[in-house]
Amino acid sequence: MKLAVGPPTCPAEGVGCGEDEWEGEFFPGIPKIKYEGPNSKNHLAFKYYNAEEMILGKKMKDWFRFSVAFWHTFRGTGADPFGAPTKYWPWEDGTNSLAMAKRRMRANFEFIDKLGVDFWCFHDRDIAPDGKTLEETNKNLDEVVALAKELQGSKIHPLWGTSQLFHHPRYMHGAATRYATICSYITLSVTHYLGGENYVFWGGREGYQTLLNTDMEKELDHMARFLQAAVDFKKKIGFNGTLLIEPKPQEPTKHQYDWDAATAANFLRKYGLIDEFKLNIECNHATLSGHSCHHELETARINGLLGNIDANTGDPQTGWDTDQFMTDVAEATMVMLSVIKNGGLAPGGFNFDAKLRRESTDVEDLFIAHIGGMDTMARGLRNAAKLIEDGSLAELVKKRYQSFDSEVGTAIEAGKADFEYLEKKAIEWGEPKVLSGKQELAEMIFQSAL
Repeated sequence: MKLAVGPPTCPAEGVGCGEDEWEGEFFPGIPKIKYEGPNSKNHLAFKYYNAEEMILGKKMKDWFRFSVAFWHTFRGTGADPFGAPTKYWPWEDGTNSLAMAKRRMRANFEFIDKLGVDFWCFHDRDIAPDGKTLEETNKNLDEVVALAKELQGSKIHPLWGTSQLFHHPRYMHGAATRYATICSYITLSVTHYLGGENYVFWGGREGYQTLLNTDMEKELDHMARFLQAAVDFKKKIGFNGTLLIEPKPQEPTKHQYDWDAATAANFLRKYGLIDEFKLNIECNHATLSGHSCHHELETARINGLLGNIDANTGDPQTGWDTDQFMTDVAEATMVMLSVIKNGGLAPGGFNFDAKLRRESTDVEDLFIAHIGGMDTMARGLRNAAKLIEDGSLAELVKKRYQSFDSEVGTAIEAGKADFEYLEKKAIEWGEPKVLSGKQELAEMIFQSAL
């Protein structure tokens, strides 16, 4: 795409782009994205996401609470384990200076405004550069956060914030340390100041490469104490948002302690933190752990822990976390079945923890990717609502468990049927009739809604 002639763009060399003097558009030629319906051929318009449309008693925008991930959208370079950066946005000057950080923040809020969402997510180090000392680092963050507070106004605020505790060499043995506590204390305060509704912990370095040099019990104990300290500080500053743990099985470590939703739930119960945290489920992480996203969402939901969703997906033929925008309508439909059962996600939402492909290098691709992801999720919501309103799938499931409506089934579910009672009934009734699971019918009903 060639940028349209009109308001000035920020030249790559940075001349005239200081945070005070720059007043032009970062995305000239790209209008505010509107809903035009499924027949639209405009790739800069929504075909299915209609923010104000009512679905099952709630506006579509309230089912989703979409968020832009600052680290992928504005700090993603296209680099991968085998290649150098490929993306050179017009407003970048090749530095990680404080002035550049402020310029990115201005671009962020123009993007959010044109996309038409109300939330954004960030890591501390994504939005502000490290200084030579901790004091200088904190000063940089304070300056960028002050600008963000001004730019976001009263309508936009963070869905969640987090501290980047995995990139710097200081975290190579794990991040639940004294320095990480300082960073989390600062970033949690910043999230609170910006009106954030949640705060995320991703244990990217909380795991091991080998148990031969690892005291796993000690590391788990330390991680629990770190998280308890976060709970205590949250209450001290009056932050009413939800603390979220984001499960992931491996990469960068061989084994990360929050492997999946069930493992994280067990950890929280063991250390008495089950009432203080919920889970941020990332779909690509779910598949890396050997599960579907639907499985992880249901595991979190039935444990009362479903708090937020990182809306992305992976490539089944690629063995790492590719962070692609979700475009599979069937997967989105299953995701939304869980979200509807959960009554929504608020104060959580859907964060697009997803990045452009390495070969996608036009500025407009940032919009196209988000539009495609939002439309896919909207189609999933519509399909899930159709399945629920039709009732056929729910009726099939109900019939599969209808024996539990009997006298014996009711006694079992009430905990009043011991082994002796069940043996007596088994002898009385003889060989039970085994009913079909009707999997193919279930799949047919599901596919009919797509």
